[in-house]
Amino acid sequence: MTVIRPVIIGTGHYLPARIVPNSEFAATLDTSDEWIVSRSGIERRHFAAEGEYTSDLAINAARAALANAGVTAQEIDAVIVATSTPDYTFPAVATQVQAGLGMTQGFAFDIQAVGAGFVFALANASGLILAGQAKRVLVIGAETFSRIMDWTDRGTCVLFGDGAGAVVLEAQAGSGANTDRGVLACDLHSDGRYRDLLYVDGGISRTGTAGVLRMQGREVFRHAVEKLAATATSALEKAGLEAGQVDWIVPHQANLRIIKGTAQKLGLPMENVIVTVQDHGNTSAASIPLALSVANTQGRFKPGDLILTEAIGGGLSWGAVALRW
Repeated sequence: MTVIRPVIIGTGHYLPARIVPNSEFAATLDTSDEWIVSRSGIERRHFAAEGEYTSDLAINAARAALANAGVTAQEIDAVIVATSTPDYTFPAVATQVQAGLGMTQGFAFDIQAVGAGFVFALANASGLILAGQAKRVLVIGAETFSRIMDWTDRGTCVLFGDGAGAVVLEAQAGSGANTDRGVLACDLHSDGRYRDLLYVDGGISRTGTAGVLRMQGREVFRHAVEKLAATATSALEKAGLEAGQVDWIVPHQANLRIIKGTAQKLGLPMENVIVTVQDHGNTSAASIPLALSVANTQGRFKPGDLILTEAIGGGLSWGAVALRW
């Protein structure tokens, strides 16, 4: 039986030029490189320049992904951007990417699920392809979290960075077996009861301000490992697969201890985990496509590899996607 599979045919990423080492925070906060690394695994991150916006990062990552896929913007049917830090309340960042790429066809929209945003966007893009609404979808995660930091809160401001990653997803014919290339299964969840664990204390309707990020780090950590391992297992089960068959985990790059804890719960060695958090910090919705692109650039994936992505973010929202390279 022939079925349609949404297959990743290209990846790309973009990081702002400014690199911020941990030592920069030690000059103004009661912290140190050792303190930050021991609690998060983060050594440095990138911050967008003045006048450099989320849409700029997204457009650059999109261009890289299109080049890697060997397709033009005119061959894209839809653009989906996962972000919690849009340039404007509206229009969507995705429409700005559409214009920036010179696209006059197709449609574009944003998805907001914070750290889980790219997983949600990838699942939605897959659904559009399976429904016949699009043949090729540009899926982007882009963030400028440096714009919503409380620079006096050492528990949060040292953790986040700016960046963007993108993939080109294309409809291809498959056999229907879990040996097919492409997205094999998605698993999505959210629970609004946990809003106060990770949120921004501003918004158009409530305060008329952008606000700054607030997080109960210990509680988020407690939920993260349990929920990420569970959703990853569920995605694999939906695909008729087991953790032992996974070649690579590409996790949300929030915290090295969370990444290690989730891998341990799944029974997978860290040698099978793509880790970029040390260089980028937590780039929220951008972290998974960034890590995918970096690993792809390094030649770490080979055709047929089983890749598992999983992420959690404010909401709380969490999910996983199992796909074959």
